[in-house]
Amino acid sequence: MRCMLRGLEFEFFTSRGVFSYRRIDNGTRLLIESMVLPGEGRVLDVGCGYGPVGIVAGRLVPGLEVWMTDVNERAVALARRNSEWNGVDAVVRPGDLYAPVGDLLFDAVLSNPPISAGMRRVVEPLVAGAVDRLVEGGSLQVVVQTNKGGRTLASMMEGYFGGVEVAARGSGYRVLRSVKL
Repeated sequence: MRCMLRGLEFEFFTSRGVFSYRRIDNGTRLLIESMVLPGEGRVLDVGCGYGPVGIVAGRLVPGLEVWMTDVNERAVALARRNSEWNGVDAVVRPGDLYAPVGDLLFDAVLSNPPISAGMRRVVEPLVAGAVDRLVEGGSLQVVVQTNKGGRTLASMMEGYFGGVEVAARGSGYRVLRSVKL
């Protein structure tokens, strides 16, 4: 699949069994178009799928150290292939949420979380875990459907971080951003 994201051309290999394998979904596109990236440091794409969020981050800021994780082995293999194909040096590891990255700290954690897998079972551990995985001033940036968990996720982020902002809106989605103070 070929696409333009943030004014750059990308080509992604996808496969059945990974999220949104036919096209970049509207939520992921909104996250990519609005994500705020540090000028240097380390970013983590949690639940990376075939890798578009992390790969775009790596192309936009070539000095970034890009890490990506996913529980789906097929997605991990595709993200590795897509990173190489698109000229981004990324570390892609299989596993749940933050487990594959050990004790590393990040300047930004980015995610299009699987809300359907459960707000309390998957999404809350993603938000709670980000608090301990971010450097001071680092941000958690997630996309969510406005009418399917948007308010719940916003209040969850507010609770863990003490603040949340709507960074972008579009196509029924919101990008929420919290900063570790």
